[in-house]
Amino acid sequence: MLTHTIMAVLGAALATGLLLAFYNPTSGSSGTSLPGSGAVPAPGSGSTSLTGGEQAIVTNVKPGLVIINTTLQYSSAAAAGTGMVINADGLVLTNNHVIDGSTKITATAGSTGKTYPATVVGYDKTRDIALIQLQNASGLATVPIGSSSSVKVGNAVVAMGNAEGRGTITAKPGQVTALDQSITASDDGGSTASETLHGMIQTNADIVPGDSGGPLASSAGVIGMDTAGNDAGSQQPSTGFAIPINTALSVARQIAGGHASSTVTIGYPPFAGIFIGSGPDRSPQAQAQQEEQQNGGIGSNGSAPRCYTRNSNLTVPSAIAPVSSGALIIGTICEGPAASVGMTGGAVITAVNGQAVGSSDDLAGILSRFHPGDTISVTWVSPSGQRTTSSLHLTAGPPQ
Repeated sequence: MLTHTIMAVLGAALATGLLLAFYNPTSGSSGTSLPGSGAVPAPGSGSTSLTGGEQAIVTNVKPGLVIINTTLQYSSAAAAGTGMVINADGLVLTNNHVIDGSTKITATAGSTGKTYPATVVGYDKTRDIALIQLQNASGLATVPIGSSSSVKVGNAVVAMGNAEGRGTITAKPGQVTALDQSITASDDGGSTASETLHGMIQTNADIVPGDSGGPLASSAGVIGMDTAGNDAGSQQPSTGFAIPINTALSVARQIAGGHASSTVTIGYPPFAGIFIGSGPDRSPQAQAQQEEQQNGGIGSNGSAPRCYTRNSNLTVPSAIAPVSSGALIIGTICEGPAASVGMTGGAVITAVNGQAVGSSDDLAGILSRFHPGDTISVTWVSPSGQRTTSSLHLTAGPPQ
């Protein structure tokens, strides 16, 4: 298999670093019942041949699409993408990177023009697949579902989506040029960690930022989900990649059924209300240097605020707890769990529920095992050297 270094088609670049943020999802989301695996259609369930070529494909698929817009409050950003309605009650399939970091999600239905608030049912960030639910939706048009198992090189296809986040669905024709491809992709701005995806459908249809989560469709219906394409500045011919629809639906069925795993998160993740860096380095001082380098040389600020509402003015703390290992807190979210017990930037978390924390990656891994609503015991050292153990009530955070 070939490996391509490309840019993932995300509508807006995200901020560098791992965000563990205090966040209240859309009202009612924490109590939303799971739709159940039966709400997800099977591959080939819409396999009526869409005769008439490209126009027939667009005519039949477009009404089942939604334009997704997200707010990333704590990253001081916004993003745009596309989704496919797979259930008339508003169950929408999209890429995880479309909703990653979002503190608000809205989706506008192509069939009616109505905009709905949306909540996260779940996601698999390793396979870049997410399922969201439009609130109080019913009777929506759905996309005709094909099967990726019968796709062949040379098949005519159409890639559709909210190209460049312009708020309208456009269609780009092409052909399938390769199957079972592995790709390494990053976001449109290249500011977040790359991801490796396998088993992708390759096409010469022009997939651009904003198309993410949209359909790659043939006369058999939707055969893939647009996910990545060339860097916009590339001089190479158009090359796009789509997740096979059979793969996407299999993951969606697992999410809808509430089956969490090491890769699948159901609902919203738990968050403590802190900004931390990322990486395995055990030294808080080294973590501070890495964060400074990753953020374009933004250095220490002796007058940094005690807490933040977003990361636009986030700076590396000038005073750091005098410990040799742990997870350095770059800053805390105002009114979040960590800030409420007195944690500030420069503090270092050394243990959770008695389990030692050696690095930022350690902390992220430990916290991922908990759920919103859980209360944990956190041992931390302040910049002045005072060691404290506090109870933190975890809240729901932006999907990652």
